Amino acid sequence: MNLNSLLDSPLSDLHKGIPSGAPPLALREIGAQRWNVLQQQLPLPLAVLKQSALDHNSRWMQSFLRLTGAKLAPHGKTTMAPQLFARQLADGAWGMTFATVNQVRVAREFGVQRILLANQLIGDVNIRYILAELARDPQFEFCCLVDSLAGVELLAQQARAANIGRPLCVLVEGGVVGARCGARDLATALELARAVKQHEPLLSLRGVEGFEGSVSAPTPAETARRVHEFVKFLVNIAVACEAEQLFGAAPWILSAGGSAYYDIVVEELLQAPLHQPFEVIIRSGCYLTHDSSFYRNLHEQLQARAPELAQLGAGLRPALEVWAYVQSRPEPTRAILTLGKRDISFDLQLPLLEQWYRPGEHDRPQSMLAAHALVGLNDQHGICDIPADSPWQVGDLVSLGVSHPCTTFDRWEWLPIVDDGYNIIEAIRTFF
Repeated sequence: MNLNSLLDSPLSDLHKGIPSGAPPLALREIGAQRWNVLQQQLPLPLAVLKQSALDHNSRWMQSFLRLTGAKLAPHGKTTMAPQLFARQLADGAWGMTFATVNQVRVAREFGVQRILLANQLIGDVNIRYILAELARDPQFEFCCLVDSLAGVELLAQQARAANIGRPLCVLVEGGVVGARCGARDLATALELARAVKQHEPLLSLRGVEGFEGSVSAPTPAETARRVHEFVKFLVNIAVACEAEQLFGAAPWILSAGGSAYYDIVVEELLQAPLHQPFEVIIRSGCYLTHDSSFYRNLHEQLQARAPELAQLGAGLRPALEVWAYVQSRPEPTRAILTLGKRDISFDLQLPLLEQWYRPGEHDRPQSMLAAHALVGLNDQHGICDIPADSPWQVGDLVSLGVSHPCTTFDRWEWLPIVDDGYNIIEAIRTFF
């Protein structure tokens, strides 16, 4: 990837998190400023990434892939940070996954060469862009999903008009009844695969895909059982496609695996009884940064389902934190923080209070006190319930862990990466 233009891009004090009065700086210059979060050299709220957790999570996932034999195309929508894409590719990722053509456009700008669009490619302008990129760059590899005959026809029409000299590769998507996209049964999936075959060489069937994260049940055990069933359904589609010689050139792709059940996905897909070479591609986007609640709980369930993963060492760690001030104690049992819905995710659950720090008194952040909890968010205020005898004072710093990193990243145009002493060592840009 070529990140020079990104690293040279300017940040100014008009960007949230840059100190007022700071001169414009290139992104690559942020680490040289030697700013420290705890020394109050940047305005809060501020989202940060812990370098030590990123390193740990990267090593853990590499070990998982070596152990299982699966490959990884991490979902870029989580961070939309090309510098993190580059890190993931340098770590050995097969490619990158995206959900929209706009996201693909960002990835192509910085040189991502292998992309799985885990979505239907719809709309003339979007289809034309992808075909133009495939024509412009013979090294660009791209796959998208199909789940309707109408969608297959739209792709074929545009491919015929563009006449780029190589096929547009697609995966048949299997779906969960009552959830989002994807063929609900084997007959429908085969009908789609046959339609793709009829449009060769404009289109080529590269494999089968699904998203098991749409599966739900009353208990974790029942959910896991249904995930196994769903992934077996994807395997059945692939076996049927091979039997009818509907696939294009091998190696074929079998892909599923968000950030919750990729252990089950790998277990089932790697056993697919196909006779030609195939690759199992998981797409976890949240593994690198992880979180403090939703994905942490799911990862603990994953480790319980697959005790053999204990050999990989400690599991994933949350790398993403948001820091804020205590700005008011208007009542004995109420404190208000300087962050709100504009700064941190709240779509799955409210953020978790994790650490507090008093400048001039503490030498390091302290673990969060008992009976302190964030109970509400306004646009710019965080509302906390605290004990009447809480030691919190106006001006104290508080860190919060997120539940669902995707919807915290999209609130920040840039994020610093910090060491364990909260010294800023570099910074990343996001594109939402």
